[in-house]
Amino acid sequence: MANRDPANLTPTRIRDAKPRATAWVLWDAKLRGFGVRVFPGGSKAYLVKYRTTDGKQKWFTIARVGEIRLEEARKRAGRALADARDGADPAEQRQERRLAPTVAEGIAKFFDEFAPRRVELGRMSPRTVREYRHQAERYILPAFGNVKVADVTRRHVERMVDPLPNATRNRVLALTSRLFTLFARWDWRAQNSNPAQGIERAREDARDRTLAPSELAALAGALSGLEDRFPASVAAIRLAAVTGLRIGEVLAIRWEDIDFEGGRLTMPETKTGRRVHDLPAAALQVLSALPRLNSWTFTTGSDAAITYRTVRKHFAEAAKDAGLSDVRLHDLRRTVMTAAAAAGVGTHVLRDLLGHKTTAMADRYIRSVGNPVRDAREQVGATMAAMMDGKGGEIVPLKRPA
Repeated sequence: MANRDPANLTPTRIRDAKPRATAWVLWDAKLRGFGVRVFPGGSKAYLVKYRTTDGKQKWFTIARVGEIRLEEARKRAGRALADARDGADPAEQRQERRLAPTVAEGIAKFFDEFAPRRVELGRMSPRTVREYRHQAERYILPAFGNVKVADVTRRHVERMVDPLPNATRNRVLALTSRLFTLFARWDWRAQNSNPAQGIERAREDARDRTLAPSELAALAGALSGLEDRFPASVAAIRLAAVTGLRIGEVLAIRWEDIDFEGGRLTMPETKTGRRVHDLPAAALQVLSALPRLNSWTFTTGSDAAITYRTVRKHFAEAAKDAGLSDVRLHDLRRTVMTAAAAAGVGTHVLRDLLGHKTTAMADRYIRSVGNPVRDAREQVGATMAAMMDGKGGEIVPLKRPA
């Protein structure tokens, strides 16, 4: 039974509406089709009655009275009625919305289906997948994993990344942007609606700490003092110091990857894909001294490599014993490459030593040990000045980097 009293719904009318033996509807005169259902138990709910394009009459519950204000309920009812006039079905839309995927479900699909396929095609490395998983589990899922993909806004993303350090912020933003580009491709949200798009990336100040010869000597002495307690960690640090390999690359080495006779190391998985690295005699000496406990080269005996966290802890202890401050494991790699640049190694060779795809980082190392533009200007300037003084200066071709 419905009340057809032609009056607008008001908070007072809704409050005073009494329950009856069966549910009944108190209608609104202002918006046709909008009303409040009063249940026998006394509970009340805002609703909309509408017809679909095929003439079928439907009822759509907006919310319980008390959950939202009357004017908000009227606005929602107006939108639902307008959608129905345009051919949509608000009830079906609500059901679709309930079934719409969450960010957590999207991330699960990314790691279960998308990432493995990319790895299979050689378009993504397992290392990258692990880094993505760490970022997703630590930052994205706790921030808005339960939110529907279509409901995530720029503000959600900003609240997540604002507290993060610059480098972490940039990497998490990059992954978030990649995920939501995929979600749009899967038709889980509107095209060109990436909530990470346009959020400003932070500036990352390049670290340029290298170790002086005296510091390297002090570090070597401290490592010798720790060798009996932490042989695997010390060996890993020494190999990184003489090769310039990333510590993660060092710890991933298996015995099968080493060609002692040819002096080469095959790295199936690096940031830039599969790589073959020539090993200097000093590196072969470090490796030859290690016991073969299992398939891993740097291990304590269990069938697993020692962890980065373990090596970092032992390196910090050695640095402290050596009296070194503000020094990190990666500074060893930077020291090796700076020394190579100072020795005259050219851009492309240095790029290959670094294991990078471009020469951008190699150029940075070369610039850090000299200024080739300044040197060229000085040489050309001196030659031109000599010629203008009538001394017949000879222009000597500059030696190009290898």
